[in-house]
Amino acid sequence: MSPVLPLARFGALTSVTLACLAACQVGPNYKPPVAPSGSEAALVSLDRALETPVAPPDAWWRLYDDPRLDPLVQEALRANRDLAAADANLAAARAALTGVRAAQLPSTELITGAVRGRDPVTEEIVQFNGHPPVTLWLFESLFQASYEVDLFGRIHRSIERTSADADSVLAARDGARVLIAAEVTRAYAQICALGEELGVARHSLQIVTREAEISEQRFSAGGNSQLDVERARALVAQVSATIPQLQGLRRTALFELTALLGRTPANAPTDLDTCVTPPRLTAPIPVGDGRALLSRRPDVRQAERHLAAATAAIGVATADLYPAIRLSAFYGGASTEFSRLTTNPAEIWGVGPSISWNFPNQVGPRARVRQSKAEQAAALASFDSVVLNALKETEQALSAYHAALDNRRALVDAQHRIHRSFDIARDEYAAGSVSSLDLLTTEQSLVALDADVASTDAALVQDQIAVFKSLGGGWQADAAHTP
Repeated sequence: MSPVLPLARFGALTSVTLACLAACQVGPNYKPPVAPSGSEAALVSLDRALETPVAPPDAWWRLYDDPRLDPLVQEALRANRDLAAADANLAAARAALTGVRAAQLPSTELITGAVRGRDPVTEEIVQFNGHPPVTLWLFESLFQASYEVDLFGRIHRSIERTSADADSVLAARDGARVLIAAEVTRAYAQICALGEELGVARHSLQIVTREAEISEQRFSAGGNSQLDVERARALVAQVSATIPQLQGLRRTALFELTALLGRTPANAPTDLDTCVTPPRLTAPIPVGDGRALLSRRPDVRQAERHLAAATAAIGVATADLYPAIRLSAFYGGASTEFSRLTTNPAEIWGVGPSISWNFPNQVGPRARVRQSKAEQAAALASFDSVVLNALKETEQALSAYHAALDNRRALVDAQHRIHRSFDIARDEYAAGSVSSLDLLTTEQSLVALDADVASTDAALVQDQIAVFKSLGGGWQADAAHTP
């Protein structure tokens, strides 16, 4: 018999069964969840004097128009090792999806081998013909194929679940890109802001040192006391002590940025030592609305895909309550002589269906259905929680940013006034109208306010970055490397 005949029959049976695949897919069909009421409204903390309802650009750090910042972010998005691990996880998830999709096709196997010994079936035939059992060679060459008829949608739901899982891993990877872009910008801004604070500290040190020298000269001339000199020297030491601390913090931020760039400390970007001004925005922050926020944030997308996978898992578990139907076919030859392996007497073939069913004991499969439904309910609640958390983080970031702006505005006003007060006190001290203690007190306030304003500049840019991070941008920018 020609080998084409049994395989052709198998193909015909397969084609007939394909028409039945859409007949009955058990389990619920997935519907995207509805976000909690009010989630898609305008952000309640939006201040149109400081923000606009326009959707923010994905590469939000370019709004700072800093020529050194964008190359650093792009380098991190290419070289960060956490992102490399996230890309590898995504590749693994997509490979798993390809493997599950392969179940839609017939599985095939080719077996060829030779065994020397006694085969129970062969011995029985030999003894039936009146011959004693013998040790012989048994040659076999066999091609077999099988196909699962997805009558109740088990394979289809498995593909849905694995596809949603792969999308969830993709969303997690995108979330990692958001985090890396924000952390690189934060570390760079911190380096520059600490450079500004160091400049202010060194300038303050020059002022207090000059005033201490004047106090010493006046003491030598009999114009003030040793107490005045010691207080002036103490202030010099106090201001000088802040410089090593700021230098240490700046080095810490530099090494943080270095790790984010995927570099070793020996290859740290030391050229950033020249940055002494934190990046600043020249226009209101574009924040969009709640609807755009939820569609942009990868953690919301990840939670939605997790819910889709949990819904498909119900269908997989439900399909296990019904019979599994497989069509199988094989063709080949078996002979005790290799030269006769392809002859008609050695030919073996077969084709037919098989049914397996966990029945009547279905306690286990029904428990798995209940478990899947409970996991879907948990995934739905988790989705709502992620949505609420996304809105909370954005509103909190905007509120903190507004407070930081008000704080800086008040401190700058106080700074201007204390500088005028110091000039007046110095002139009046020279004229003998105020005491050295009054001058020293004013000098201390000047040093403290200058440091506070520089520190507020650092906090302000960090609050801005927190706003952008909460908005969920950065995962689409130059993302052509997706595996």
